[in-house]
Amino acid sequence: MPSNAPIPTARSCTLASRASKLAQVQTNIVRDALQSSFPDLTFATSFMSTAGDKNQSQALYLLGGKSLWTKELEVALKENVVDMLVHSLKDCPTVLPDGCEIGAVLEREDPVDCLVVRDGGEWKSLAEMSDGSVVGTSSVRRVAQLRRLYPGLVFLDVRGNLNTRLAKLDAPDGPYAALILAKAGLVRLGLGHRCTADLNAPILYHAVSQGALAVEIRSDDAEAKKLCEALTHWETQWKCYAERACLRVLEGGCSVPVGVESALKVKAEGPRGGVLKLTGCVTSLDGGRHVEHTVEKEVQSLEEAEEVGAGLARVLMGTGAQAILDEITKDRERRAGENKSEAEVEAIENTMQGARQTQA
Repeated sequence: MPSNAPIPTARSCTLASRASKLAQVQTNIVRDALQSSFPDLTFATSFMSTAGDKNQSQALYLLGGKSLWTKELEVALKENVVDMLVHSLKDCPTVLPDGCEIGAVLEREDPVDCLVVRDGGEWKSLAEMSDGSVVGTSSVRRVAQLRRLYPGLVFLDVRGNLNTRLAKLDAPDGPYAALILAKAGLVRLGLGHRCTADLNAPILYHAVSQGALAVEIRSDDAEAKKLCEALTHWETQWKCYAERACLRVLEGGCSVPVGVESALKVKAEGPRGGVLKLTGCVTSLDGGRHVEHTVEKEVQSLEEAEEVGAGLARVLMGTGAQAILDEITKDRERRAGENKSEAEVEAIENTMQGARQTQA
């Protein structure tokens, strides 16, 4: 609902985000939009690393995903160190910490994933790639869906920021023939030319809220809410909140193979509303099982859009998605335990080696 607070006239507002190049570009997009709407105010930026940035050795699937990219930022927000957080909305947990809320959702960039082949590579599509070709991605959603259609390809985890991943792809001695990346990030960094081919549904359903930027604020900051009203693109917000509601009911994060696609046919006149079409899917890690469903319903409010998403999730759970997600949880717990055991063994070996060197 619109805030009743007056527009602040003498406030310095600090926007914070992750320290990656893409996060900085996205933060500047939000800052510039705020500065344009409120030229008399001062907007500063601050950047910090999160747990997801610091841990580059483990696959995102094993890290779990929830709050991986936001926790440290939210601590700074709640302690009044900063005033707003800028996120890729797909990285935001579907349930935020107490005292925090999404204040704005900006107009969405193209949410599709895309194929990026090695610089100078010969292939123009996944279908052309020979069996055994290595495709890099850190997303189990992408791997699970693409294994269904391209069982001959080899999918290998790739971590790092966008420029780092591209460097790994183009390295002459690197293992990757191609990467799967979100198109929005490439476009925002001026690297749209690296997109070899869009991977649209039904080949690949994109991540929940992919392509959308969000501003997180303190729930009791009335002035920040007023500022955020100038940023929100309601059509994007309704679609993304429907997608997030679906994911919330499925109890998933960015490390589960849930894909979506949404469209909102807006009414030509009158109050906000339209026909929302939402497709969701859940795929097993090996690509062998796939549950998919589409709902289409007229909505007149953000809450009704969210209910469409929640309803879709309930249908998916009742037609096989719950069993797939339960299996994925057990697999993650098993593999995380194995990784922990390996780390403990390595630590013991290092300690023993140090002791032997000391004795020598």
